[in-house]
Amino acid sequence: MNTTRTRFTPGALLRNTLTVILAGGHGTRLYPLTKHRAKPAVPFAGAYRIIDFTLSNCVNSGLRRIFVLTQYKSFSLDRHLQQGWSSLRYDMGEFILQLPPQERMKRSWYEGTADAIFQNLYVFQEQKPDYTVILSGDHIYLMDYAPMLAAHQNKGADLTIAAIPVPRQDAKRFGVLQVDASNRIVGFEEKPRDPASWRDGQTSLVSMGVYVFSTDVLVRRVLEDAKNPQSEHDFGQNIIPGMVSRDAVFAYSMPAMSGCEPYWRDIGTIDSYWQTSMDILQPDPPLNLYDPSWPVRTYRDHRPPPIVIDSGHPAGPLIRNSMVCAGARITSARIERSIVALDNVVGPGADIVETVLMSRVRVGEGARIRRAIIDKDVDIPEGETIGYDLERERQRFLVTDNGIVVIPRGYVFD
Repeated sequence: MNTTRTRFTPGALLRNTLTVILAGGHGTRLYPLTKHRAKPAVPFAGAYRIIDFTLSNCVNSGLRRIFVLTQYKSFSLDRHLQQGWSSLRYDMGEFILQLPPQERMKRSWYEGTADAIFQNLYVFQEQKPDYTVILSGDHIYLMDYAPMLAAHQNKGADLTIAAIPVPRQDAKRFGVLQVDASNRIVGFEEKPRDPASWRDGQTSLVSMGVYVFSTDVLVRRVLEDAKNPQSEHDFGQNIIPGMVSRDAVFAYSMPAMSGCEPYWRDIGTIDSYWQTSMDILQPDPPLNLYDPSWPVRTYRDHRPPPIVIDSGHPAGPLIRNSMVCAGARITSARIERSIVALDNVVGPGADIVETVLMSRVRVGEGARIRRAIIDKDVDIPEGETIGYDLERERQRFLVTDNGIVVIPRGYVFD
């Protein structure tokens, strides 16, 4: 443990911190939503992209020196960052800059999370940060990173990992922590078959993929890892397990936020994407998007407000527990527990239940849709049914184990 590092006031601590957002993963388990876009660029909650949550946490926390490491199918993500996140002032030491692979250190794309940091060490060290926050661009949560940074500094830690308890059967998808009475991490295993239990035996304490590093230690460990031909160059598989036995590594429990209990979701699968979308539609949602003190920012253009029209059709209009976004036009339709995104058009007598409609979807008169995700630019014909006959749907579309039907972007019905 290094206790000789400079002590900073809260404002100076934030100014001496660099933030790196990892946004280059394939997102194969979210296919076909990631067929044309990077995972962090997938739309969420009608008006946002997934990366907006991480970026909003950064800006709201006072972290305003941000590098976004992009890679696969990055055009949509790059455009979104330029349109919605270009307001920071570089001349005031603020920025959000994309860093694709540049072959500065090696002739390859990023080959793992630690390799992505290694390939950009030159750029990061130019900023001379005392601390480096490393985040994932594909998680949904609200969190103030400033108290975590302060806890890291106060403990003289080398690495602090944000952690949250999850049901033990779900912990197999994450990095599982074991901690002592002081929250020092004494064991770490990435995606274990038999996750270690935490406290009550029914839960496990897992990593949220939110890391605060003391930069000098980060640089040493990443350089060491880059020289190891047996390494997968991954934080969870290689860097963190090696640090637990030799460095001061602590867990930081995610606190409550915006009046809600701690809520964090890794949008890694279609089912988790759909379930998280349904979570925010609850009457008392576990994620508060309406807290003016912690706004979730995104790109907003000049669309008209949504409109709901009563054409006299006996089916509607009836909208319950749903989000309806700007530019949407709904005529005498029934919509329950659904998200109607930007510029959607829903015709008379349509019936939509537990469904996510992304932008520019047209739903024809009398169409019936249940438990589906419909990507952009899809026209649902009049009288079409989706989600009521899963055997039929499997012949046309991807259907998940939980019965969620996914219609890809631009699909044309026969």
